Amino acid sequence: MALYSEKVMDHFRNPRNVGVLEDANGVGTVGNAKCGDIMKMYLKIEDDIVKDVKFETFGCGSAIASSSMATELIKGKPVEEARKLTNEAVAEALDGLPDYKMHCSVLAQEAIEAALKDYEEHGQGA
Repeated sequence: MALYSEKVMDHFRNPRNVGVLEDANGVGTVGNAKCGDIMKMYLKIEDDIVKDVKFETFGCGSAIASSSMATELIKGKPVEEARKLTNEAVAEALDGLPDYKMHCSVLAQEAIEAALKDYEEHGQGA
């Protein structure tokens, strides 16, 4: 059995929505330099819809794949739906992650939560 699913490998090799979103009105950074995974999420929210989302991730392949999949799962969705995204949903959409890599999907969830919090505190009406 392969360690990583084809979806994980695809999102690692061909990440979606990678980069900086210059006009983001919500930005969140999470992670720990000691463990090696740091994620930064950029959200552009208009009319309570995630119109655009981009990410920058420094970390392993699972971290990059989790970031990429998370952006795909919330892009175009209402803010309330994005807020409900769980790390389990990210891992499931990737056809699973090894147990010792589940923290990567948790970071993706936390990065989105941090960006939404930033939007609520600073970005609304921007």
